[in-house]
Amino acid sequence: MKALLSHSAGGPDTLVLTDVPEPGPPGDEEILLRVKACGVNYPDVLIIEDKYQAKPPRPFAPGSEVSGVVESVGANVRQLKPGDRVIASTGWGGMAEKLLVAVHRCTPIPDSISFEQGACLILAYGTSYHALKDRAKLRAGEKLLVLGAAGGVGIAAVQLGKAMGATVIAAASSEEKALKAKQHGADIGFVYPGDLDKDRARVMTESLKQLAGSDGMDVIYDPVGGDYAEAALRSIGWKGRYLVVGFPAGIPKLPLNLVLLKGCDVRGVFWGGYVNREPTEAANTIRELVKLCSDRTIEPLISARFPLKRGGEAIASLADRKIIGKAVVMVS
Repeated sequence: MKALLSHSAGGPDTLVLTDVPEPGPPGDEEILLRVKACGVNYPDVLIIEDKYQAKPPRPFAPGSEVSGVVESVGANVRQLKPGDRVIASTGWGGMAEKLLVAVHRCTPIPDSISFEQGACLILAYGTSYHALKDRAKLRAGEKLLVLGAAGGVGIAAVQLGKAMGATVIAAASSEEKALKAKQHGADIGFVYPGDLDKDRARVMTESLKQLAGSDGMDVIYDPVGGDYAEAALRSIGWKGRYLVVGFPAGIPKLPLNLVLLKGCDVRGVFWGGYVNREPTEAANTIRELVKLCSDRTIEPLISARFPLKRGGEAIASLADRKIIGKAVVMVS
């Protein structure tokens, strides 16, 4: 079988399509999965450069969420059988034609969800649902500001926020991206500058305050970080909730006097920690997302599809912020 492997630390161009032996028979609590599609996520950018918290032994294939068909099951597996369609969270290994997966990491999907849609549900939508439902406790009628609103987690937050009854302000770095977010449910599109200095940050804050009205933003979803964080935080309202999701623009330093004066909360969102520490609740979240997708309440925006041999190009496109929504590697 074929796998796209990282043999040494480096960028996407270091990945090599390699013939490897098929995985052995599944262990007692495992399944052997024939991978159909693999979602591309920002951790894939970091893990091949040894900049992620997980550092698997080499060689390994990137790819942390997959969809596919169960080929065989371990002796103690009762909830799945050969032929079942599933999605799975793998950490890495997804850019391979087959892999072994612990059964507790798998969730069945109906025929109404395509394999490429399924490969986009766990990380982006899991992160956003956990953020808005569990961490922010978003309520109908509240104002939700989503930064990076045209990325994978951003589009997910827009769709889920709208489904929860919020007024969604989608902030993105271009008119095209803001329009795409509006097409996927946002009430208002907002374009922030691609490079912030103090004057532009001040203008961004004042513009967001005008969009929020006198009460300010109730919830801010920030998967961007950098200088955008403080500019957005200044638009938050009394007892607002600021969700820290990611830092592709850099790790920000927030002035805590703003937190005091606004009476607001800064709440971390770590989907991986949630899965490891509260596995039952996380599994319930994924099942809820499967239902929402099957009902067409949410629908992943897939703007780019790549064959397995071009998986490195998929990761590079994500790193260069060329992807709107999600990129998917079609494995088989």
